[in-house]
Amino acid sequence: MRTSLERGAGLLMPISSLPSPFGIGTLGAAAYEFVDWLKRARQKYWQVLPVGPTSYGDSPYQSFSAFAGNPYFIDLDTLVKEGLLTYEEINACYWGENPSKVAYDAIFYYRFPLLRKAFERSGHKGTEAFEDFCRENENWLPDYSLYMACKAHFEHREWLTWDEDIRFRKPEAVKKYGEMLGEDVEFWQFLQYKFFEQWNKLRIYANDQGIKIIGDIPIYVALDSADVWVHPELFQLDEENLTPVKVAGVPPDAFSDDGQLWGNPLYDWDRLEETDFAWWKDRMKSLARLYDIVRIDHFIGVVEYYSIPTGRRTERPESGERGRERS
Repeated sequence: MRTSLERGAGLLMPISSLPSPFGIGTLGAAAYEFVDWLKRARQKYWQVLPVGPTSYGDSPYQSFSAFAGNPYFIDLDTLVKEGLLTYEEINACYWGENPSKVAYDAIFYYRFPLLRKAFERSGHKGTEAFEDFCRENENWLPDYSLYMACKAHFEHREWLTWDEDIRFRKPEAVKKYGEMLGEDVEFWQFLQYKFFEQWNKLRIYANDQGIKIIGDIPIYVALDSADVWVHPELFQLDEENLTPVKVAGVPPDAFSDDGQLWGNPLYDWDRLEETDFAWWKDRMKSLARLYDIVRIDHFIGVVEYYSIPTGRRTERPESGERGRERS
């Protein structure tokens, strides 16, 4: 069924761009103040960039998961109010010199040890709220949390460089690493629990003020992601070593003589169809719980895409081909 947006104006404001004394915008007071400003300005929509956990380069369009939230956006002031952190601990961290820019290297270095302290002090284990959260997200949360725990174990390298047994997700390896890294897996589950707890409160507040949140989601997922690691059969990968056969991009146009080489693995749409598009359905259900309105970035990629052989350094007309798929 096709629905249309109610006519109205809105603004694009990434969560990361909200003001914050702690290096990056969060789901805290500044987000609520922005909602109040939107209401006073008689706006109806707040569009955000993708809110997934960012990978190398920290582009919101290259995420470790198509389902998870970015731990960078967990508000530290809220954790202080909950008794999980102190301002002495937070202020002892370096958050960068320029408040108008995000120092992602500093955020990466300092934020996770802080969040680890919050995790160790939290009484979330065994609570009904946490158990409900894990149950409602069981289709992706365990795999994502194990992926992130393994990634830290392998010094944050992409999964294609991990030991062969866990790289190929052999059942005995999944069990071994799940047991060996059990507390780390719980830590990453806790981060998602806190992200979604804070996000849901913000969304409810925005809706109560008459503001709807528009989510911007990438058509493709990152190669270095839990999605590709867990579901390699859904992508155009070489079965022997799991590397992409062809990758995403766009041909030359008026803006670029060489086109754009994105490098994301392409979907195997035939295989997805055999599964009745289960992964995509799960993804859209998850996003429907996250946003009021979902915008798929480069939506045309669902029915037509540009296919580039792996190894190309630029996208010249002769180096790619169009793939047309079932709509």
